[in-house]
Amino acid sequence: MSDAQPAVAPGPACPEAALLEERLPGVVLDVASARGELRITVERERVVEALSLLRDDPALDYRFFSECLAVDYLDPSTGEPILGKRHRFEVVYNLYSVRDPATGRGTGRRVFVKVRVPGDDPTVPTVTGVYAGADFPEREVFDLFGIRFEGHPDLRRILMPDDWIGHPLRKDYPLGGERVQFADGTYGPAISDRVVQHAGESFHGLTGSEAEPAPGRPATPGL
Repeated sequence: MSDAQPAVAPGPACPEAALLEERLPGVVLDVASARGELRITVERERVVEALSLLRDDPALDYRFFSECLAVDYLDPSTGEPILGKRHRFEVVYNLYSVRDPATGRGTGRRVFVKVRVPGDDPTVPTVTGVYAGADFPEREVFDLFGIRFEGHPDLRRILMPDDWIGHPLRKDYPLGGERVQFADGTYGPAISDRVVQHAGESFHGLTGSEAEPAPGRPATPGL
C-alpha cells in the first residue's frame, strides 16, 4: 500500500511551495493535496526557515499557529512503517493565514507543513522561536510520542507524570492498565487481566457483545 496523494506543482495554484522553492531551494520534499488540504513536506533540519518564511512573507502571512501534532506509522507486527513510508514518524504543523478586512492582510488559506522523522533519531528543531504558541503542543508531542524538539525552552512532560516510563501514543507502547482500588478495599482488574467490555470495541478487538461481560451483567447483543 502506498501513501501517494495527488501531487501539486509549485506555481500560481500553490504559492506557498513556489515561495519556499524560490527562497529556500531544495527545502520542499513533496507537495500534495488531500480532501482540499494543502500538505507541504519540508526538510526536517530547515523547518524553522520554512515556517519563518511562510509567516513573514506579506503575500502569504501565515501568522496563526493552529497546532502541531505527530503521527506514528509503525506497524508493531512487522516493526516497519506502513503505507510504504521509509520513516516512522511525521510532525505536522497546521498554519492559517487570518484574513483581516481592515488591513487587507491574510488570505484565509490553510497549509499543513510536514517533516519526516526517523525512528532512530526522533528529533526536530523547535519552532517556538517562530510561533510562541508551539510551546505546549511540542511538549505534548514529546510526552506522548517521545520526539525531542531541539532548542525548546522547557521540554518536559505535560500530560503524563514526570516519572512515567515510555510514550503512550507510540504504536509499540504496550496496552495495559493499573489495578484500581475501590472504597471497600477491593481491586478492579487491570486491562491486562481480562477482556474489558465497553461500547463498540474492547482492547482485544472484540465487539461489546463478544467481550466477556462485567460480573453480574449479561452481554448486550449489538452493543
